[in-house]
Amino acid sequence: MSRNKTGRPARPSVQSDEIDLGPLSDLIPFNLRLAQDTALQVFVQNSRERNFRPGHFAALMIIRLNPGLTQIQLGRGISRDKSSVTPLVKGLERDGLIERRPSTSDRRSVTLQLTPKGETHLDELLVHVREHDRKVDELVGLENKPEFLRLLKKIIYELS
Repeated sequence: MSRNKTGRPARPSVQSDEIDLGPLSDLIPFNLRLAQDTALQVFVQNSRERNFRPGHFAALMIIRLNPGLTQIQLGRGISRDKSSVTPLVKGLERDGLIERRPSTSDRRSVTLQLTPKGETHLDELLVHVREHDRKVDELVGLENKPEFLRLLKKIIYELS
């Protein structure tokens, strides 16, 4: 079994002549997942963020833009359930990127804040994210980006 640079099993390429994908090759959800996985792998490789997890950047950005939000609100913001948000938050906290503070309005809940280290880390990630987004823009074509985003958002909205 071949392995990628992270040591994980390499995923088969959609263009591979060796693998019959049958109807998968024409299914939008399958291709969306492959595109997302590929984009994430390339981002991780180019940014050298070895411990980067899906949702990492989005979580940090949402916490920055909405200081004091709860873990439940964060989950809604990144469309993740409690079972995937909890380990994400614990990992960000363990890495010193966020801290949990008691809520001033509800003693039963905690709020999330970026730490100074989290602010710096997010700024560093933004450099790589913007560069990565420029590469994807080139592939999609800047003139097509608004329509592409509209269609993606329509899928999200209509299927939610």
